[in-house]
Amino acid sequence: MAKKILIMGAAGRDFHNFNVCYRGNANYEVVAFTAFQIPDIAGRKYPASLAGDMYPDGIPIFEECEMPRLIKEFNIEEVVFAYSDVSFNTVMEKCSLVLACGADFKLLSGEHTVIKSNKPVISVCAVRTGCGKSQTSRKIASILKEMGQKVVVIRHPMPYGDIEKQTWQRFASIEDMKKHKCTIEEMEEYEPHISEGHVVYAGVDYGKILEEAEKEADVILWDGGNNDLSFYKSDIHIVVTDPLRPGHEEIYHPGTTNLRMADVVIINKVDSAKAEDIEKVRANIIRLNPNARIIETESPVVIKNENGQVKGKKVLVVEDGPTLTHGDMGYGAAYVAAKAYGAGEILDPRSYAVGSINGVYKKYNHLQWILPAMGYGAKQMSELQETINAIPADLVLVGTPIDLASHISFNKPSLRVTYSLKEKIPALKDILSGVLQKV
Repeated sequence: MAKKILIMGAAGRDFHNFNVCYRGNANYEVVAFTAFQIPDIAGRKYPASLAGDMYPDGIPIFEECEMPRLIKEFNIEEVVFAYSDVSFNTVMEKCSLVLACGADFKLLSGEHTVIKSNKPVISVCAVRTGCGKSQTSRKIASILKEMGQKVVVIRHPMPYGDIEKQTWQRFASIEDMKKHKCTIEEMEEYEPHISEGHVVYAGVDYGKILEEAEKEADVILWDGGNNDLSFYKSDIHIVVTDPLRPGHEEIYHPGTTNLRMADVVIINKVDSAKAEDIEKVRANIIRLNPNARIIETESPVVIKNENGQVKGKKVLVVEDGPTLTHGDMGYGAAYVAAKAYGAGEILDPRSYAVGSINGVYKKYNHLQWILPAMGYGAKQMSELQETINAIPADLVLVGTPIDLASHISFNKPSLRVTYSLKEKIPALKDILSGVLQKV
């Protein structure tokens, strides 16, 4: 009889694991998914059109807190853990609960979940959310373009809308994002690539996505999410670390796996980290992966069109949401910029937060002087706008990867904080040239 499976996920790795390992596999019956980290996924179904002939009614998605009941009620034999950016302790807490409920606990390796491309694949992953994957990916895409390569970026999944309609999506313009009704979280990842002329694919079925991307690509660039593993077999695996969170590279799942597998490890933000923290990260890299090549990079922060507007002003700082929440960062680029440009006061947004934004502060109580730009759907985007407009600031500093003010309306002036990747000693071009010569 087919083994009864439950997959613990967050609308990303869980669906991918199902597609490549369980869809059409008569040895297993995936009874349900559970959802965590991402709001408004539970209560829906993984659609029959994606689930395959074995699941004519689709597969239900439940809140993760219902897992003990589901294991008992449906006689679940094995629970597959399939989401990212969690501490080792958290993984084992989940494991202990599953074992106590009478099911086995399983993690799938990258080797069993990657898809092989017929084009060269460069993957950019990280040890934590917010290390600097995005600017690293953009830098690599620009270098490849200068080398005459047609680069197609494939982005880690963020199917927060209609799952069936998001089977595969192609983004080459801002209009494409509007057409697909992207959330803030999606736009933050797609828009910076699009503005630099890079085509982006994303969605749910990464076999189909790869098939479409290969039609127009010389090189596939995997732009990872959180600290997840690549979905594709990599010709070179580049992993970004963050010395502002020294030690995290050895205690978070699956970021530490990424580090151990890396061909190249980037120590980013060396312009803002302490020397002893940089050396701690370097020592951990050498211990965990002595064969990896190490590159140091800076992440310079600039306020666009700043002409003295920040100095002495009451400032609201808005930062990238995931970096601050499950990424555990207490601040981001906009906070650094506010300090550097002489803000008179950085306002505490917590008492003004409404709806789900207030819920974010309750859940992530390390946050204080910054507002995370949460936007997993239209309602949350509206609550973010209401929160921003209620705060009596002279100026909003926005440190999100997108121009947030062009997507929601502020009732006060705003400036955008940008950041890029700067190599201390240029090495990426030579590394990429070597890879392309070998494949």
